[in-house]
Amino acid sequence: MFINNFDPVAIEILSLEIRWYSLSYIIGILIGWYLAKKFFISKNIYHRFDDYITFVIIGLILGGRFGYVLFYNLNFYINNPFDILKLWQGGMSFHGGVLGIIIASIIFAKKNDDNIFEYLDVVALVSPIGIFFGRISNFINSELYGSITNVPWAVTFIQVDNLPRHPSQLYEALLEGLILFLILIYFKNKFLNKPGLISGLFLIFYSIFRFFVEFYRVPDEQLGYIFLNLSMGQVISLIFILSGLILFYFKYENR
Repeated sequence: MFINNFDPVAIEILSLEIRWYSLSYIIGILIGWYLAKKFFISKNIYHRFDDYITFVIIGLILGGRFGYVLFYNLNFYINNPFDILKLWQGGMSFHGGVLGIIIASIIFAKKNDDNIFEYLDVVALVSPIGIFFGRISNFINSELYGSITNVPWAVTFIQVDNLPRHPSQLYEALLEGLILFLILIYFKNKFLNKPGLISGLFLIFYSIFRFFVEFYRVPDEQLGYIFLNLSMGQVISLIFILSGLILFYFKYENR
């Protein structure tokens, strides 16, 4: 059994703290940006992609934050609206971040008269990289931890309690990060001529993996299980699976 007692602060300079969670966002964006420009971007949008990344970052942060506020802790933030701005205290929703990126992409694509899915497919291809680093930082921070278990690979999160738990963050890093990346790369060339299919596959497979892992993850304390013994993350994942299937069907049929 592994004992997790990592310090969530990666670097401390005088009174300035740089946390692993912040570094994961930065590393994920930089690596994704590099791989996108090196391997995945079509010539049609290559010269505008750097400007597009600015929109993506803004959409990711605003969408992730407001998604968390809306989906996971609305009552608290209604009573404490100024705390919405305290990003350093944590609280980001991946599903909210996806919606934020979609909205930002719609705005940017319409502004430049481009096909939105040429951008979203590229983002979908590199997003698993950011997800991987994000889940590793969740593990280091002892957050989004799993349920109590006796499996040989159980982890004790000292900052939580002294009970052996599923390292659900690592499950997600493996499935939503590494394996999802390999799946999308496999289908990349096959569906290259039909923008939107990669985005649909991303929504489907990410949501399936997330839905499965949530069975081994402790639900958010302020919410618990909300419907048919499902967590908020599972309910939203079901919606995303349906959305991905609809998108894939219509784009595959070229409608």
